[in-house]
Amino acid sequence: MRSAEDLARLALAVNEAQFALGNESFEADGGRFIRNRDTPDIRDANHVAYVTAAAPAGIDRLLERVDLEYAHAPARAYHCDFTTPPAFEARLTLENFTMRSNLVSVLEGELIGEAAPFEIRAVEHEDDWRQFEGLHALDWKETRERLGQEEVADAGVRMARTRRLKCPPSRYYLGLIDGAPRGYFSTLPGVDGMAQVEDLFVDPAHRHRGLASALIHHCVRKCREAGAGPIVIVADPTDTPKHMYAAMGFRPVAIKRDYWKVPG
Repeated sequence: MRSAEDLARLALAVNEAQFALGNESFEADGGRFIRNRDTPDIRDANHVAYVTAAAPAGIDRLLERVDLEYAHAPARAYHCDFTTPPAFEARLTLENFTMRSNLVSVLEGELIGEAAPFEIRAVEHEDDWRQFEGLHALDWKETRERLGQEEVADAGVRMARTRRLKCPPSRYYLGLIDGAPRGYFSTLPGVDGMAQVEDLFVDPAHRHRGLASALIHHCVRKCREAGAGPIVIVADPTDTPKHMYAAMGFRPVAIKRDYWKVPG
């Protein structure tokens, strides 16, 4: 049986592995660089994780390398967690980086509760992807307004396209109401027997009818059919879905912290 710390480390590794899908990934100067020159303003596709730089000179080298490797990007971004050297996060705080936390939870047993019957289909064809892009743009608009972030033209659609780069091995699923796609969810490939489900969204006009729960049941089942044991989900701690995940059996195991800053 894994210890609580080992479970948290693996859950974080599974989550970080999905960010690398569809993007460049390389190690340099005390960090793992994830980069996509085609989507420079999407931080999920342009950031540094697994930071090991702890001494002042090492931190300086890493920050300088980041400026070099992300000259194409408008922001500098880092993913941190309990394995990150405290001195590095302290340096980011000193330099006025913005920080946002993410709640990492794991389902080890079966889901609690039953799923209502809804039609759910895999995103496979161009029309499916267009419908997904439309829903994702609505998802990003709601998130941006809740977080008080500025609007950027077509950001939601471009984010959706970075999701498509991960497929396969990732898979997205549309949940339908009255024959029309009203929500989506995804499965992500596993690491050491642990998989991830991610990106749950239901159109606000069609919530509280059980579609979100049905999508979770469907994607967890797909992960288990593929051989996964524990399953990771990541939630915004300022949003309400975290309570639904907990009620369905997901147990919180770690906090992941994202830092970013626009130079100058």
